[in-house]
Amino acid sequence: MNQPGFVVSLVAGGVAGASVDLILFPLDTIKTRLQSPQGFERAGGFRGIYAGVPSTAIGSFPNAAAFFLTYEYVKWFLHIDSSSYWMPVKHMLAASAGEVVACLIRVPSEVVKQRAQVSASSRTFQIFSNILHEEIPFSLVQFPLWEYLKALWSWRQDHAVDSWQSAVCGAFAGGFAAVITTPLDVAKTRIMLAKAGSNTASGNVFSALQGVWRSQGFTGLFAGVFPRMAAISLGGFIFLGAYDQARSMLSKVGRKSW
Repeated sequence: MNQPGFVVSLVAGGVAGASVDLILFPLDTIKTRLQSPQGFERAGGFRGIYAGVPSTAIGSFPNAAAFFLTYEYVKWFLHIDSSSYWMPVKHMLAASAGEVVACLIRVPSEVVKQRAQVSASSRTFQIFSNILHEEIPFSLVQFPLWEYLKALWSWRQDHAVDSWQSAVCGAFAGGFAAVITTPLDVAKTRIMLAKAGSNTASGNVFSALQGVWRSQGFTGLFAGVFPRMAAISLGGFIFLGAYDQARSMLSKVGRKSW
């Protein structure tokens, strides 16, 4: 990938990230409040579901831009043949690297957003650690599946997928990953919303999961799974479809300019 390719990934990722976060913010707020130990109504219910929008708007563009720039660079750097069985591993490594870089940008805005959605106290390092605990497993599922579905669809129709097809693949991949990783999302939310000094606030994900299991069982571990799945499926459709569309348009402009 040459320099224009990196610029395209950077800008396209930022556009995709800002678009999906602003469109789906209310569902994310509802999901957070469903998972709050205070209970949905006491955490705010349906009131002020756009609380925290400014921090999201500020953080989403550079966050997604950094992710896709890293993701595309690592894919290019690893140089694995498209027919290789190692392709999913390449996509896993690329997605993991992207999440680590993006998390450095995401943490400050995530802290502000969560505290605006539901009053909370937590340390920044804990936020960083717990976002990685959730996002890396999520990306390990979502991105290899997204790439596989695109490759399969492309093979069946004998040409590259269009942006809308990439969006459909993104919706399926995102929804599947969302369901599988919901317990980790619940643990992350509980830790971020925990009172300072409590056991949960220590930041141990497995301890948080055990606490939820003891108090609420299986239902507690999958609290908010349906709005989460709906939001991330729709988010995957918008995010990955917008990324491919923006990347395609910017590449065409780039070929004319460079």
